[in-house]
Formats: sequence, C-alpha cells, structure tokens
Amino acid sequence: MEQRHLGRTGLRVSRIGLGTMTWGRDTDEHEAAEQLKEFLDAGGTLVDTADVYADGGAEYLLSRLVEDLVPRSELVIATKAGSVPHADRRFDASRGHLLAALDASLQRLGTDYVDLWQVHAYDPATPTEETLHALDLAVSSGRARYVGVSNFSGWQLAKAATLQRAVPGRTPVAATQMEYSLLQRNIEREVLPAALDLGVGLLASSPLGRGVLTGKYRHGVPQDSRGASPYLSGFVQPYLDERGRRIVDAVATAADGLASSPLKVALAWVRDRPGVAAALVGARTSAQLRAALSVEALTLPEEIRGALDDVSAPVHRYPDQDWSEL
Repeated sequence: MEQRHLGRTGLRVSRIGLGTMTWGRDTDEHEAAEQLKEFLDAGGTLVDTADVYADGGAEYLLSRLVEDLVPRSELVIATKAGSVPHADRRFDASRGHLLAALDASLQRLGTDYVDLWQVHAYDPATPTEETLHALDLAVSSGRARYVGVSNFSGWQLAKAATLQRAVPGRTPVAATQMEYSLLQRNIEREVLPAALDLGVGLLASSPLGRGVLTGKYRHGVPQDSRGASPYLSGFVQPYLDERGRRIVDAVATAADGLASSPLKVALAWVRDRPGVAAALVGARTSAQLRAALSVEALTLPEEIRGALDDVSAPVHRYPDQDWSEL
C-alpha cells in the first residue's frame, strides 16, 4: 500500500487507515484480530482510535493484538482525547484533562507513546493557547510523536496551526481529522483550503458516507446494517435523502462502467482528493475490510472523477471559499 507524508511532516502513513470506532462494542477481539491481520497483509500502517471508543475498550483491544501480530514500531497508532460524557459539557480540551486522558490512553494501549495524538473537537470553554500547550507538553515529554486536531472548523484550524507555527520550538499541527466523502463535502468550503495552505494533512473519516455509498441502502435498510441499529440509525439517516440517492446512483453507474464496486469507487474518490493523507475505513467484519482494502488497485479515470465531482458538488454561498451564490 502506498505510504504518504502526513502534511508537511516526516511521518508517513498508509493512504488507507484502519478505524476502530466499533472495536470493543460491535467488534469483538476475534474479529478485530482478523481485521488487523487483513490490514497488515495489505501493507497498512495507520490505525486510528480514541479514548471514548467503547469507553476505552477499543484502545485496550488494540493493545492486546499489537505485539502478537506486529512489532509496535511498525504501526502508526493515532488516538484522540477531549470528548467527555457529561450532560453539560461535550468536550474538555483543558490542559489538565487532555494530559490525564493521554496518560490513560497510553496505559490502555500498553505503549510509551502514540505516533499521532489528536484533540477530538474544539472546546470553546478553554483558551486555544491552553489546549495547544498540552500538545507541546505531550511531544516534549515523549508521549506523542506528532499532534493534530479533529472536527475543527476552518478558522479554528487556521488559528491553532498558525499559533503553533508562529513561535519557534512549538509543535506543528500535523493533521486534521474530518468527515469527508461524496456525500459530505462541506470541508471544501474552509477547512480543506486552510489545511492545504498551512501544510496540515487531512485524515478523512467516514469516506463511504457512513456506509451509504456502498449502495447497501438503495433498496431499503438491511437488518444487519448501521441504519437498522437503535443507536446508529440516526448516524446514517441524514444521507438517505433525495440528494444522497442521486449521488449513490451515480457511484453505482460508475462502478458498473469500471467493472468495480460502489465501495471502491467512492473510496478511491476520497483517497485521491487534494490534501488527503489517508482515508480511514472502519468495518464491522474482516470481509468488509478486505473489500475496502482492494481499492489499492483502482485509480478513477478523469472523466468519471469529473462526473462524480459534478453530481456531488456542494453549493458555496457567500462568504464561503470560492463562493458562487449569494
């Protein structure tokens, strides 16, 4: 699998990353082991997790598998901190919380360091400078090799990255993790231009439109799908509208013309967009992951890429980047 630099850093990551949001909850240890084996056999290196995935269970499960399947040094482990399960506060990016969360993550992961540590979301209740100081301390103490952010808007990303670049010795923001797919291109308004300008690599989550771009929902909601899950149906529902159907139909048509699958067409589109360092794929089964990893052999022809660009194009209204409508 092709390896790419993460933004303007020396860290190289596989251009398809393995997401672990379901590990420890919907994916048990046996299935997780099969997924990790498939991923490693395909040449994958980047595994993304978070301290809130299965309340820490995903990190713990990963730690149980790493040394048995692959040396720690050959894996790029990325985790996140900052989400909190409090009714009155969704995110806590204070220095105290972040550093305590990092220590807890390292203990669950069974490692002395993570390759990439990310702030899970912007916290308006904490000064940005305080949050960034926690990132600097994580790197200077050896607990993290690189740092990034996740779910930051364009101005939030630009502020964080610029502050880190303004002072010599501060740790640059290496990555931003955002949802990005043919069904969700809103980051092209401000976030992606900011990332490209500042040399921040994009980790694209949900590149298959939360599973909708595989085509599995074209004729209803399968009983074993996320759309039928009592706690994930709301995650899928926003993309089951008329616009979503048009885009999915276009992807299916392109797949037929290429003798490929909608999954591979949609994933290849995201993987090769400007600024994308890696597309993160989470799978319920190893068979699903194997199908996604086979995208490595597919490069979309320009004509098909252009057609998909057109059918999924977001409307940019003033004052969005490159706005065309008032």
